[in-house]
Amino acid sequence: MYQFSGRLKTFSLALIVLGFVGLAYSFYNGSQKTLEDAKHAIEAASNDAHGGGHGEAATPHAAEASHDSHAVKTDKEAHAAMIHASEDKDTSHGDAHASSEAHGTSHDDEHATHVLHQLQNRPWSAFYVALFFSLGLTLLVLTFYAIQRVAQVGWSVVILRVMEAITANLLPVSIIMILVLAASVMHINHLFPWMAEGVFDPESDKYDAIIDGKSIWMNATGFMLRSIAYLVIWNVYRFLIRKGSIKEDTANDGNKTYKKNYNMSVIFLFLFMITESMMSWDWIMGLDPHWFSTLFGWYVLATLLVSALTVIAFVTIYLRSKNALPGINDSHIHDLAKFMFGFSVFWTYLWFAQFMLIWYADIPEETTYFVARFTEYKLPFLGMVVMNFVFPILLLINSDFKSRPWFVFIGGTVILLGHYVDVFVMVMPSTVGAQWSFGIPELSAIFFFIGLFIYTTFSAFAKANPITKGNPFLKESEHFHYYNIEHTGEGSGDHH
Repeated sequence: MYQFSGRLKTFSLALIVLGFVGLAYSFYNGSQKTLEDAKHAIEAASNDAHGGGHGEAATPHAAEASHDSHAVKTDKEAHAAMIHASEDKDTSHGDAHASSEAHGTSHDDEHATHVLHQLQNRPWSAFYVALFFSLGLTLLVLTFYAIQRVAQVGWSVVILRVMEAITANLLPVSIIMILVLAASVMHINHLFPWMAEGVFDPESDKYDAIIDGKSIWMNATGFMLRSIAYLVIWNVYRFLIRKGSIKEDTANDGNKTYKKNYNMSVIFLFLFMITESMMSWDWIMGLDPHWFSTLFGWYVLATLLVSALTVIAFVTIYLRSKNALPGINDSHIHDLAKFMFGFSVFWTYLWFAQFMLIWYADIPEETTYFVARFTEYKLPFLGMVVMNFVFPILLLINSDFKSRPWFVFIGGTVILLGHYVDVFVMVMPSTVGAQWSFGIPELSAIFFFIGLFIYTTFSAFAKANPITKGNPFLKESEHFHYYNIEHTGEGSGDHH
């Protein structure tokens, strides 16, 4: 049995505490933002964009108030009437000008309020990025685990307990997600623009006809009920399959328990494919309620799946170094790295397909998504392509490199950072706009969820046998190897 070391436990708790303190400070600081801070931010942005700003030239109105000197009438009454009309015109114009100034002031105030919400959103957004990333990759570890059971795969049996341990993180992050979404519904934050007051009210000046047209889906009640349903389905399967897997170790029932676990996994995968797409629409695409992409669910899936495979590889490599995983060899690491490589290519295909089709069609309601990211997020938006595709391709395309833990660790670190940036770019432009940066809120959120992940994962791994002894494919997994990997340097003629 694996023992969760006191040093690692202390390290995880320290990360949780450090992250919590940083987040508390960030939320407090965000709550103190005022309308004046928003106006200062607008002024600073204007100065940066225009080199100190520019003044607007006053529009002369003399032409409208003057008379044609060549059209003077001799009739005094007509002349008097013309003068009177001119005075009325001047007065009316003055009123209109005053109204225009008032409208401009009102618009400025609305803009300042919008920027204030963005400033207040920053700690929420930083927390939400790390939360969604942590929840998503944990969910995809659970999904990959279910795929192994349904496909009756032999090679991965020795790391099934690793995947089970990682999925222990699902319950706490699910609870946190529900709390954050509830805070959005109660207008404690402003993450989801369609939840703003007056958006669905035709009598309100904030009425949005486009969002109102989607009210069948975009409503607070439906949003929360669907979110709860997603999380309940995922957590129920995790609870049942973990229980069934442990029972498998001692069950001597002719593989009845194994078959039951198989059937549960089939049902889960069916429900997952439905709930994952809907989750992507609700939790990510809902941040940009005017925009949509029919490919988005698959794109989010690819992002989270690559991250999940990388985390499985990391935990496996660590536990192997501690001699806690009997039966693990370089061939198992090699296969995990192959999945990391393959799904990095898959992610790139989906990223390019979505971007290219929207760019080529040039439909305004679609291109607005990428315009916002090219204007204020160009470096992270383009940088993540290098981190998520170019670097993994160069590092992991070599077959020998895939079996070397330190190569996998380097490539995996870049992949995880890259896909965190991917989620960052999905969320931040919609919630904070130009008011983004990377500092205490973002680092604190990352520390908090890394600490939570370490604590839940290794606590769960220590509570069960590291090997699923009752799995009928265990022997196949223990003897799984590629000859060229396990016998590096030997000639092909040495293979017996």
